[in-house]
Amino acid sequence: MRETPNKRKRKSLDKQGAGALLFLLPSLIGFAAFFIVPALRGIFLSLTDWDLLGKPGFVGLENYGKLLTDEEFWNSMLVTVKYVFWNIPLQTVLALGIALVMDRVTKSSVFRGIILIPWLLPNVVVALLWLWLLDPAVGVINSTVQSWGMKPINFLTSTELALPSIAGINIWRHMGYTALIVFAGLQGIPREVEEAALIDGASPWTRFIRIILPYLRPVLAFVIITSVIGSFQIYDTVAITTRGGPITATYVIYLFIFKNGFESYLMGYATAASMILFLILMGVSFLQMRIMRASESDF
Repeated sequence: MRETPNKRKRKSLDKQGAGALLFLLPSLIGFAAFFIVPALRGIFLSLTDWDLLGKPGFVGLENYGKLLTDEEFWNSMLVTVKYVFWNIPLQTVLALGIALVMDRVTKSSVFRGIILIPWLLPNVVVALLWLWLLDPAVGVINSTVQSWGMKPINFLTSTELALPSIAGINIWRHMGYTALIVFAGLQGIPREVEEAALIDGASPWTRFIRIILPYLRPVLAFVIITSVIGSFQIYDTVAITTRGGPITATYVIYLFIFKNGFESYLMGYATAASMILFLILMGVSFLQMRIMRASESDF
């Protein structure tokens, strides 16, 4: 019996699908081995009392019940949220400004390479660099401040300035990378739309609000969502510069998880905290995607 065109087309699509699955298989195996399996084991460990040495003892939801009344946990979560609000708005605005400069003022690949250098440096190197720059006694920044006749500023030892300073360090590191992502989004804006607005007499500010921002919404949504997730995971910079101090001014949630898991040997308790953080990040990401309509563009 002769095959119909629809059957031949279906067979061709099946072969393409099988070929695509074959190419995806190594990535799927890696995803399962390094993400799915650890996540499932993390859920199990969060229901146990484990000291890293003996066998985990099942305790059910006891760890979660303790966390709900643990002031240290909620304080670390509050500090992390404050850090996110210090970090994300300024980083996004600066990245958007740099992207506009790259798109409208200079197309230099050298400039793009320069702004990307901080992101290429390891977090530990960046933290050590700024720990020296912000040192109140020998730091370059405070030496400059003193040369202007002002007193040294305790950037990392003041309860008011420590968290904003940590946020500033990470903004410096990540804004170039974020700017490149936004710059890539700017390349997709139809020039004829902007030209039409220009002919109609629209001001630069009007074009920015009515054309550029609506078109960039999916890109900005991606940038903000990934930046928020990354900000909740801040650890390296804090561990090297302030170690959670002064007092608890920079005691972020990852530091809480690390200290309970690897210093107090309460791995089950620490894993429960990480599971709660995971659920919070899922909820925040879903809410951001719905509010910003991340999958849509106005063009």
